[in-house]
Amino acid sequence: MILHLYFARRFAVALLVITTILMTLVMLVDLIDQTRRFSDFDVSLAKRVGLSLLNLPETLNQILPLIVILGTVSLFISLARSSELVVARAAGRSALRALIAPVVVAILVGTFATTMLGPIVAATSKRSATLSEGYRSGGISALSVSEDGLWLRQGGATGQTVISAARSNRDASILYDVTFVSYAPDGGPSRRIEAASVSLQEGAWLLRNAKVWPLASGLNPEANAVVHETLKLESTLTLDRIRESLGTPSGVSIWDMNSFIQQLEQAGFSARKHQVWMQSEFARPLFLMAMVLVAAAFTMRHTRFGGTGTAVLAAVLLGFSLYFVRSFAQILGENGQIPVMLSAWAAPMAAVLLGLGLLLRAEDG
Repeated sequence: MILHLYFARRFAVALLVITTILMTLVMLVDLIDQTRRFSDFDVSLAKRVGLSLLNLPETLNQILPLIVILGTVSLFISLARSSELVVARAAGRSALRALIAPVVVAILVGTFATTMLGPIVAATSKRSATLSEGYRSGGISALSVSEDGLWLRQGGATGQTVISAARSNRDASILYDVTFVSYAPDGGPSRRIEAASVSLQEGAWLLRNAKVWPLASGLNPEANAVVHETLKLESTLTLDRIRESLGTPSGVSIWDMNSFIQQLEQAGFSARKHQVWMQSEFARPLFLMAMVLVAAAFTMRHTRFGGTGTAVLAAVLLGFSLYFVRSFAQILGENGQIPVMLSAWAAPMAAVLLGLGLLLRAEDG
């Protein structure tokens, strides 16, 4: 038990050190990217640093498999150089028993990433997107899906507009039973519009069968209402932004994903991408376990045999290959080419079996 705790502590320290180094590098690169993006806008250094800090959790969530691979490599190379691994084997510890502690730590890290880091990423990514939109356009554009349908908000120098739609087609290019409520810069409502259907073109909404009620003080809205067969309204939204907002599963907490999927389906959207992402999050601990097994298969040997650099390179490349296969399977699942469960669980399970096979071959020949 003491040896397991020792290996677990060494592995946890290695993960923390590598995470700190990589996050520092990522922070610097992202700060440079934020400076380039907002070079034409009056955005202070403090605001750019704030955006970079908000982006850190999402980056950490994405590179976690790489951190686990490098942490495993660092652990076993240090144990081999100090001959601690040799002593452990001489005491009767097999390679698989020596891996129990790192595997348990990897599963705990994966569980933490799914249950706690994921919701943090959802909150920080939403906040980052809101601030970026505000810095670029001076207004705020937002999107949410509820049981009542789809809700949008766009803003600019002329004020805010709240848009609600009962449903949409599957790619969000057309909204049905739409209501626009415009607010003046001082915050009061200025106009209400209802339309049978709406499509978003470049820089404008195209409304069909629209009725406009002015809400200015002193006017009778119904007496001054105007009906339009077609009507164009300026918009700061784009179709790509709407699709990105709906199509970014990481922007939704894993705890709210089931209800969000139901709301998407009720609003007429396809929720397959979110279903694949949810199952992939559940499979994350298994995939991180596979990264430990794969990295250990190449580095659990004494350094006197040579070829350490080649072994490390092989472990990292194989880890990247497995990550690519996992991502490719998820894309196939999102496109409906393979079942959702298969796209999320097949690659992690295959990676675990591959890692065990490499370990058994290395130990038993």
